[in-house]
Amino acid sequence: MSWLQVVVLSIVQGLTEFLPVSSSGHLAITSRLFFSDDAGASFTAVSQLGTEAAVLLYFAKDIVRIVRAWFAGLFDATRRDNVDYRMGWFVIIGTIPICVLGLLFKDVIRGGARNLWLVASALIVFSVVIALAEYVGRQTRHAEQLTWRDAVIVGFAQCLALVPGVSRSGATISAGLFLGVDRELAARFGFLLAIPAVFASGLFSLPDAFAPVSEGMSATGPQLLVAVLIAFVVGFVAVAWLLRFLTRHSMYWFVGYRVALGVLVLILLGTGVMSAT
Repeated sequence: MSWLQVVVLSIVQGLTEFLPVSSSGHLAITSRLFFSDDAGASFTAVSQLGTEAAVLLYFAKDIVRIVRAWFAGLFDATRRDNVDYRMGWFVIIGTIPICVLGLLFKDVIRGGARNLWLVASALIVFSVVIALAEYVGRQTRHAEQLTWRDAVIVGFAQCLALVPGVSRSGATISAGLFLGVDRELAARFGFLLAIPAVFASGLFSLPDAFAPVSEGMSATGPQLLVAVLIAFVVGFVAVAWLLRFLTRHSMYWFVGYRVALGVLVLILLGTGVMSAT
């Protein structure tokens, strides 16, 4: 990897990780369009450590409160009738599906799933899901009304993010909307749910980012460190902006962008301007 690639891809990662547009899809597209090679799933996973660190900082007060409530309720049954205690369990329950499926399909995720025909198709097809969720979502349920069933459903929805082009936030927010959860809470829960899964994926992929065993370019230690730092700074700004945006606007804005990008990529692939692999 060149330093220019590291900087550009890290900025793309930070900008798109939290938006319902698929950061992994954008990295795959940007890598091949401008650098004629795929950055690889491992570099993507490692750079996500920066954006998840941004989530940790942004939600630091919420996370500390949830962790304290979870531990307090774990050893004292009288303190379990608490929204934060239940939220701790919901994050744990919702993380299990993607950890299991991520390990089972890690080779596919690192290889064939990054084909740009699939990425472009996922951008377009999942846009329909996001639009439908926005259309039918009642947004009448709040944090105190969440159940373990909601956590399981949103957890499985997060697994869709293993396919580049789907979007983790798009999948989890859509699932929340289908369940009647208000849009901002759906986004917050999705971000919290991503923290353990993304950190586990990034640390697991760290060795392969230095020397990919299959697809992707290799990066040096300093390059990976810079990538994480850039993704952290840009990601912090992006998550703060998105949460403010979702309180006043729908996700239809992102649907149009996803469809336009997906169609553009299909045209570039069909005309031979860009390679799918």
